[in-house]
Amino acid sequence: MKLERRFADAIIEQALAEQPNEACGLLAGNDGIATRIFKMTNAERSPVLYRMEPAEQLRVFNEMDEAGLELVAIYHSHTRSPAYPSSTDVQLAYYPEAAYLIVSLRDIEQPELRGFRIVDGKVEEVELEYE
Repeated sequence: MKLERRFADAIIEQALAEQPNEACGLLAGNDGIATRIFKMTNAERSPVLYRMEPAEQLRVFNEMDEAGLELVAIYHSHTRSPAYPSSTDVQLAYYPEAAYLIVSLRDIEQPELRGFRIVDGKVEEVELEYE
């Protein structure tokens, strides 16, 4: 997956800023290439779980539709665990067309961002290529 460095940097910055809770958001664009980032509110306000605030999520999806954008990726942070989908992440992966990006803050000095496809409960890593 091609990802502009500015989006990777923004995801990591948001994750660091929202500690000790998980951060979350969406990347939108066309043809699998992100052109916009939407930093979302974690309604759970939890260090181990995220759920996008429903009204905000609806507003953003409507904004994406009006702009002719597609969902490219869903991202969130893991505050203490590796950048790999948890069993909860896999269970709640409702968008098989989207990549799932996870940033791990387990090593706060070197956050790790990885990408995955989650389809029918199967996790497959996707290589992130920075532009």
